Formats: sequence, structure tokens, C-alpha cells
Amino acid sequence: MSVISVALAILAISCAKHPTPDRTPDQDWRVTGGEPGQSRWSPLDQINRANVKSLQVAWTYHSANGSPSSMGEIQAPPIIVRGVLYATSPSLVLFALRADSGRVLWRFDPFEGRAPERHANRGVAYWESENGAERRLFYAAGRRIYSIDATTGKPAPSFGGKGWIDLATGIDRDVSRTQLVATSPGVIYKDLLIQGSRVGEGEGAAPGDVRAFDARTGELRWVFHTIPHTGEAGAETWAPEAWKAAGGANSWSGMTVDVARGIVFVPLGSASPDFYGGERLGQNLYANSLVALDANTGKRLWHFQTVHHDVWDRDLPAVPNLLTVTHDGRRIDAVSQITKSGFVFLFDRVTGQPLFPIEERRVPSSDVAGEETWPTQPIPTKPAPFARQRMTEADITDLSPAAHDSALARFRRMKHDELFTPPSREGTVILPGFDGGGEWGGAAVDRATGVIYVNGSDVPWIAALKERAAATASSAQTGEALYAASCSSCHRADRGGDGGRVPSLIGVTQRRSTPEIKQVIERGRNFMPAFANLSEAQKNAIIAYLDGRNVSVAAVAPARSDDASPSAGVTPSRFQFLGYERWRDAAGYPAIKPPWGSLSAIDLNTGEYRWRIPLGERPELKARGIPTTGSEQYGGPIVTAGGLVFIGATMDGKFRAFDKDTGALLWEYQLPLPAYASPSTYRVNGKQYVVISSAGAKLGSQAGDSYIAFALP
Repeated sequence: MSVISVALAILAISCAKHPTPDRTPDQDWRVTGGEPGQSRWSPLDQINRANVKSLQVAWTYHSANGSPSSMGEIQAPPIIVRGVLYATSPSLVLFALRADSGRVLWRFDPFEGRAPERHANRGVAYWESENGAERRLFYAAGRRIYSIDATTGKPAPSFGGKGWIDLATGIDRDVSRTQLVATSPGVIYKDLLIQGSRVGEGEGAAPGDVRAFDARTGELRWVFHTIPHTGEAGAETWAPEAWKAAGGANSWSGMTVDVARGIVFVPLGSASPDFYGGERLGQNLYANSLVALDANTGKRLWHFQTVHHDVWDRDLPAVPNLLTVTHDGRRIDAVSQITKSGFVFLFDRVTGQPLFPIEERRVPSSDVAGEETWPTQPIPTKPAPFARQRMTEADITDLSPAAHDSALARFRRMKHDELFTPPSREGTVILPGFDGGGEWGGAAVDRATGVIYVNGSDVPWIAALKERAAATASSAQTGEALYAASCSSCHRADRGGDGGRVPSLIGVTQRRSTPEIKQVIERGRNFMPAFANLSEAQKNAIIAYLDGRNVSVAAVAPARSDDASPSAGVTPSRFQFLGYERWRDAAGYPAIKPPWGSLSAIDLNTGEYRWRIPLGERPELKARGIPTTGSEQYGGPIVTAGGLVFIGATMDGKFRAFDKDTGALLWEYQLPLPAYASPSTYRVNGKQYVVISSAGAKLGSQAGDSYIAFALP
């Protein structure tokens, strides 16, 4: 062998032991859904079917930074830009990490020097100027929209003159005493930040106006009235001048942008109050609608209302997904929208024309006085629903004879006819429940195949109404009576909550200050409505009762002659919703036979299912020999070119990878706590990572603060 050959052989061995750095360019995840079309699809394939079983933890970051993490949840998929990961903590601290190591670069606390406002956050938006010189992050904390320098973590002073603007900017009525936050990030189009909001769900709620702001200055650029003003299209679907007092119809779940066409797709929620519409008769546009707007101007291009005159809390719960499908031999750019009811609606994204027929079918009418439910509802003929929509006696739980008999007896006392059976005095079975079906985690679409991957909960809830009792004189009321009238329907008479959506109030005065509690009563929080009709003295009496002192309103009245409520003129509806009740048996399991949650793959070219599997398990039932039950879920999937669907979402706290073609389970990892947010994936320095939050704090699980990244060895 020649000297040159020997040298080359030695060099080859050396390179094998010490490979040269991978020059593959980084792959960002710049939007919580991966890209502006919210496909939740990644072209990365380094992690694939063949090697996913070798995934291991690359790094872990505890986002609470040593502070208590029980004050909120983590529902945010991180975004990754230029090798830096951006996300938020349970207390809404924004932070930046090195995406390959989890090393902290900076942290920004939006409540430093002011009272905190706690609410969920589902991520941040990223904008950079054309030359890349300016790079900013946008997110809302309380009533402020912040613009943060992505490099330094400092507020950008040009935005609103101080780094933030008021979230109420552009809303043309006083909403200072009502709930108004933004749980999902706005979307970016050119130099615009287009922002939705989370508003109250009861009387006196703020309107859900969608607004666009200049990304540099915060200046208001346009407003779309989701409750049309007099003379605007859609105003005829409400009572005259309804826009002056009506609320809701808000985009809390986020939006999607077709950048090439300049269209922003806005999914909207219910009009308020949610469950009794006797004071908002009519079809109620644009509540429960998917609306396509000109992203430059806010002009409506088309809309489709998925529920008319909603009394079931059927908000559109997730961002729409952009994809391309083949129908009748023609390639069509489409937008898909999942719903809490378990439907997938599919439209031509330019014209709004449904790509599968949608039928208006007659539905049951309400027998509650004053209510006039809409006589028909739109039902897509394809795809078939991804969650059950009706419960019969054959579906009653059979985990034990006692559980079956108890549930059957209650079932026979309630209404349970079909999907759109209205809330009633005796109680109505709502299936899927108020949290879906589909939820904020949304769906993922494979851009190569047109297949959508969607997970759904499949458990019943109860919707019951009662007529409000005539109010007694304010000064004669007690805190206990006010709590019973305003709070006990959700938090229960014993103040224990439901262990899920509704928290316990036992000991709340030790955990929260009086101003914090009062702020929640006034403005609402998460799914709790704002009680704008309560006076200052009434709020004081309720707080005293929560502290163990049952006093009269007169005893805690403020030292002023005017004891009016903070939102004078807000009149409670004739009928009151009795609270968000998951229908469970005595052991805490859903009152319906499994599966209680699923993951589906649906071909949107044909409308047919590729596969559907139960998702999640209850280990104690599995130990009893009961097959995989599935479970309630929050958070959604992503899909990759490596042939994988990644998803957390389940109560059992497992992070899983499935074969996207077959639904076969290829890998799972037991997280410290359930992951109630969607994952993200990215490539830095030649290595692909998958990251997800593990923070629990829902469905009775402990609260935590972890972000965990995985990679191949």
C-alpha cells in the first residue's frame, strides 16, 4: 500500500470517529403551528420510523425558575427562530433559550412592579423586518400586548411608546371592568400584528373585535367588528343596535394566514351569554363562524357559520389548517376547520365554497321560556365526525353495576335526543362535552398527502339551566347567599370545584390577595365569566365568605353613598347556567363506555378515514384487564416527513410517536406530568429536536413547569 493510501485510510478512520460538523441548514418552527398556514407539519426526517425508538432527553428547562408554578398552566408550543427557543412560564414570564442546550439567554417578567393577572398562554408571535435588523416577539399578559426585542428580552419602546399597548385599543365601548385577555398569540402579516382576544362568556362581556396593529409602532391599522354595527353586513341577524351591548364572538383560539394571497382566516367563538340566548335572538353572525378577511384592510371576503344562535358553547376551538387537496381531479388550495362537535369543515380558501356538501338539518327546539333556538344547523356530509355525538342507554358505563345503574337512572331523567338538543331545566347530555371533540391543540395536516391528524375527547357533560330568583334588597344579602347564587353552580356548594376546569376555592384567601380575587370576580379568568353586575359591597361579602366569615352586604359596604355595580345597566339573563359539569361516575370515570379519547387520520382528498385509534389510557383500569380506554385530552399533534405523528395531550402523561400511515405506536415516553400543549420540532446544528411542555395542572393533575427536548443520541 502506498504512503498516500495509508494516509487516506488513517484520515477516513479519524473522520469516522470525529465527524465534521453537519452543514445542514437550521430548520425553524417560527409559528406555534410551524408556519403561517398552521399545518403543524415539518419537512424534517432525521427522526423517523426506523430510529424514533432511540429518542432520549436532550435537555430539560424548569420555566418557573424556582418560583411557585401552581399559578397557571403551560399550553404553549414553543417557537424556534435562528437557533433560539421562545416560550412562556406558568406565570407568563417570557424567556429565550439556546434551542440545542436549553441554556437561558434572557427572561422577561411582564408583571414586574405591578399586580399579576393570571391566564393561560398558548405561545408568542415572531416578526422581523425585511432586512432582519429588527426582530420582535409579541404576546399578551393581562390587558397589555407586549413587543419584546428578540435579542435582548427588553420591551421595544417604539411600540406604543413604552413597549406595550392596551389590549382594549380599538374597541369602541368601555370594557375596563370586563374580562379581556389574549390567550393565543396574534398572527403576523407583513408589518401587521393581527390580534384576537379572550372575553367573558356571561352578560356584559366585551365584543370580540379583531384588530390589526402596526408591528413597529402599535398604531391601530384596522378593526373587524365580529358583532356587526348598524348598517354592516350581518347586523340583521341580531336585534337592532345589539352591537352596543352584546359580547363574545371572539377569536380566542388563534388565526391562520395565507401569506401569498393576503388572507387571514379567523375562527370565532360564541355570543354571550353562552347557554341562554333569550336576550340575543337571531342567527348571531359572526359568532361561531370561520371568517376570511383581507389581511391588509380587515375587509370580510367570505364567512361560514358552523352553529346558528349557539347555546352549546360551540366556539371554534382551534386555528384553521391550510392544505392542498385533490377533488374531482383538480388541485384545490383549501382551509380546514375542526370543531368541538367533532366535525371537520373543508372549504376552498379563496371562495369559501364547501368542498364536501353541507346540509342544513332540522334540530330540536328549546322549551325554555323566552329562548328561540335556530330551527336548523349545518352538518357536513364528509368526513364522518371524529367524536361521538349522541349517547343512548347502550352507551352507559359498565365499569361496575353500581356505576351503570346510577348513570342510567340519571340519563333517563335528562334530555339526550341528538347533537343539537338545547340546554334544559332537567339537564341535557352534551356529547362531545363543552371542551370537545376538538380543542385548542388543533389538528395537523400532512402537506404531502392531504391527510389531517386530529385528536378528540369523547366524554359527556351536562347543560342545565334554572330561572333566576328575584333579587332581595342588596343590603340584606349575605356572602353565603351571593356565593350560592353566583358561584356554587360551578365551584359547588362546598367550594371544592370539579378537579378539572373549575378550581377549588377552599383556602383561596390564603393563596390569593383580596385585590387578586376581586379582579377575577370583576374580569373573569379562563372559563369563569366576569360578574359585572355585582356591586363592590357584594364582592366584598363573597370574599369574606370565602375567608370563613358570613357577613351581610351592608356590613362590608364601601364608605360611599353610591353602591352601584361597576358595569351599571348589565342585566342578568332570565335563566342561569348551572355550571360546567363533566358527567362522571362515583369513581371519577366518564359515565359513558370507552373510548374516552381518540386520534384519527382522515384523508381530506376523499373524506375517508385512514385509521382511528384510542389515545391515552388509565393505568389502573389497564391493570384490571380493561383494554385501552383513551382519555380526555388537551393539546394536539404534529406530523413530520419522517413518517411520524407526535402527540402528548393525554391524562396519563405519556409523549407518543405513531406511524402516520398506520397509526401504529412506535415510541412513548413517560413525562413527569401530562403535556397539555402541542409539541414543536426543529433542527439546530444538524440535529433534529422535538420539544414539549410537561406541566399538568388540568384534569386533577399536579402543576409543574418543565419544557423537555428530545433528540437522537
